[in-house]
Amino acid sequence: MESPNQSTTQEFIFSAFPYSWEGSVTCFVPLLFIYTFIVFGNLVIITVVPLNAHLHTPMYFFISALSFLEIWYTTSTIPKMLSSLLSEKKSISLNGCLLQMYFFHSTGISEVCLLTAMAFDRYLAICSPLHYPTIMTPRLCAQLTLSCCVCGFITPLPEIAWISTLPFCGSNHLEHIFCDFLPVLRLACTDPQAIVMIQVVDIVHAVEIITAVMLIFMSYIGIVAVILRIRSAEGRRKAFSTCVSHLTVFLLFFGSVALMYLRFSATYSLFWDTVIALAFAVLSPFFNPIIYSLRNKEIKEAIKKHWGQAKIFFHKTKELK
Repeated sequence: MESPNQSTTQEFIFSAFPYSWEGSVTCFVPLLFIYTFIVFGNLVIITVVPLNAHLHTPMYFFISALSFLEIWYTTSTIPKMLSSLLSEKKSISLNGCLLQMYFFHSTGISEVCLLTAMAFDRYLAICSPLHYPTIMTPRLCAQLTLSCCVCGFITPLPEIAWISTLPFCGSNHLEHIFCDFLPVLRLACTDPQAIVMIQVVDIVHAVEIITAVMLIFMSYIGIVAVILRIRSAEGRRKAFSTCVSHLTVFLLFFGSVALMYLRFSATYSLFWDTVIALAFAVLSPFFNPIIYSLRNKEIKEAIKKHWGQAKIFFHKTKELK
């Protein structure tokens, strides 16, 4: 319980950022480039998919939905990181911290659910190609995407509501680069019940991650079993190529998320905590547009076509002037 002579903390100070100007600028420039690339790359995908009829398939619908979530997922943390790097105080208000945690985890969980839906989509496309068009209709795609977002935005609410009731009256130095459940909970000055709740939060995250991984894993077991029965090497290569992008994004995102949230009683140094957080909060979203556009022939051709049309349009506009 909070004692009368204790004042409740109303802001946190990020202690994981470099405090020297040279170190801050060294981190700021690449982070700004990465964030700009993430937003621009995902906006390109969101724009290109609806403009091309041959991309009006469930797979590309899910890719554009994932791109939309990626923009908000990174926007919940990276702009604050950038401002903290250039600020002397590097602080965030308690309410701002709660909002950041909510939107970071709600968009992150929505992505986890969407990646699971995408695995189901690939499973149906390869294992039931004849029934695929009648099962995976545009309506079902929209319903799955909406369900993923509803699940994502509801799941973190109880944790955020509970954390908002805790008193923070000790140190306000947050050993992280953004607000996250465990670093914030460690600063709560409350009874041993908080320790139990930290363990509950660990278990909740573990269940979420393991459930998604198991569903995706089972989908790929079915996919691999079907691919191995295809007689021609070219047929096997073509079938598996439709899954490579999703599998790469899945391994990249879930690998770093598992290191952070499946640690249980294990603890890492501040350096490794920061590295792992950067991996799933910054680097994974940075690679996603590359994986889904530069390594995807159909999206790459659509981008080239529209880029060519844009150049012709601007050239004609110049001539008219």
